[in-house]
Amino acid sequence: MTYVVTDNCIRCKYTDCVEVCPVDCFYEGDNMLVINPDECIDCGVCEPECPAEAIKPDTEPNLDVWLKLNAEYAEKWPNITIKRDAPADAKEMDGVEGKLEKYFSAEAGTGD
Repeated sequence: MTYVVTDNCIRCKYTDCVEVCPVDCFYEGDNMLVINPDECIDCGVCEPECPAEAIKPDTEPNLDVWLKLNAEYAEKWPNITIKRDAPADAKEMDGVEGKLEKYFSAEAGTGD
């Protein structure tokens, strides 16, 4: 099992999770984070830290697309280990449907 970041992170991009990760397995895109499934030790400490509830165990149904997306972009995006301020419109974007299709950016974030 591993944890994956799902669509509700898109344009919310809270970074509370990266601060508690003991193995620094989060990677930063322009408008979301991903978890490297090969580095995740399945400890689960990140899941309750996410205000947007965007982190899920990959054992939940229908997360195959997210496992693949997390693995792909963890190889392309820079590592992030420090908490930063969330985007100004994060609260408004929390819970918006169809974020992957409407808002996902493949561009890398800045990392640490």
